[in-house]
Amino acid sequence: MVVIRLARGGSKKRPFYNVVVTDSRKRRDSHYIERVGFYNPVAAGADVRLHFEEDRVNFWVSKGAQMSDTVARLFKNRAALSAPETAEQKAAVAAKNAAKKAAAQAAADAKAAEEAAPAA
Repeated sequence: MVVIRLARGGSKKRPFYNVVVTDSRKRRDSHYIERVGFYNPVAAGADVRLHFEEDRVNFWVSKGAQMSDTVARLFKNRAALSAPETAEQKAAVAAKNAAKKAAAQAAADAKAAEEAAPAA
């Protein structure tokens, strides 16, 4: 059976995975039929975290290739993982977190004031 799965590369504690089409009887990192993408879980900054050659993946799936669970999950979430996080996105997330923190602090202050008012 032909499968689409991850083949590990990279050095110790710096994983890098190739998305490959291979025979299911082959070892994880051994010979493969075709490389159809990559996944870099430790990508930072402007580095690309995930890339698929979608036309080739769809071709192999149409020929009966099965995706591993991990590859299927990555393929499904490829839009969120493929774009590197920009400085604007980081700033928006930081602002959102600051607003949540301020709202929680205001609620705590209101609760403290409410508890102190009946005592007086």
